[in-house]
Parts: sequence; C-alpha cells; structure tokens
Amino acid sequence: MTDDGWAWTDAWIFVSVVIAGKVGRHRRSPDSRRPEGVRLADVLATAEHLKQALPTHQGIETAVRRLLGADLISVTDGWFQVTPAGEQVWRSRPRGGTTATVDSVHNILQRRHAPLRPTGWRLETTEHAAAILEHTGRFVPAQRRSVENSAATPHRSA
Repeated sequence: MTDDGWAWTDAWIFVSVVIAGKVGRHRRSPDSRRPEGVRLADVLATAEHLKQALPTHQGIETAVRRLLGADLISVTDGWFQVTPAGEQVWRSRPRGGTTATVDSVHNILQRRHAPLRPTGWRLETTEHAAAILEHTGRFVPAQRRSVENSAATPHRSA
C-alpha cells in the first residue's frame, strides 16, 4: 500500500462494515438497518465471508484510519457505521455478485483522492483479540434470558 492510494484492504473493510450493518438493504426494508452500527466481531465475520480469511490487526487499523479520514465510516464506542458519504460510495458501485463487490468498491476508492487526514484511531490488541475470539465462537457471550425463560421451573436433583 502506498500513502497516496487506497489499498484493497481498505475496500474490504469498508464493504464488510456496509454489509454487516445492512446498509445495502435499507431500500427494501427500513427496519432491517442496524441504527447503532456493528461491532468489530460482526465486521470480522463479514470480512471472512467475503474472502475466506480474516484481516490482520494492522490491516484493520490502517483501513479504519483511512476510512475515518475520508469520512466514509464512523466509529463510536466500538460501534462501526457507514456515513452518508460512505453510502454514496456504496450506491455508486456497479451491481454484481459479492465476489466482485470489493474489487468494484476498490476501483471507486482509487478514483477518489486519498484521505487527506487519516485519523489516529487505534485498535487495541485486546479489543482485536476479543473480537477474534467472539467471532470464532471460542468466547460465547452469556446467555440472555427473556422474561418468559426466567420463570422456568428450575431443574431438581433426585
């Protein structure tokens, strides 16, 4: 990657945020969009689906800094969202299958100017490791109990 051009990983992370956040689906159903954004584990899951590989810690950090600097995504308290400018990039891509989507977005980004102000955003090693563990299923969040389940009869020993 050069400092004056977009890397393929930048497009890969951008497309992963878009798809994980269901931005592309909002025209069909306004209720399908995730208004709070998506977590890093969701971005990783989508990235792996797109390429059958996980982006590196450095790749994520660099891409997010550049995407933030270009105002294509935002990150607030660990929640990733696509900005209105990012939605315009997404909507300007040629329609095609998922395999060509990252390449299409990469071509669009290359036609734009590189971010003039990459941010100082940092991905902590512990946050990255936790997202990897959550994504791979080795860390399972505590089970959420609904009101209906909390009134269930407890198991009794004989």
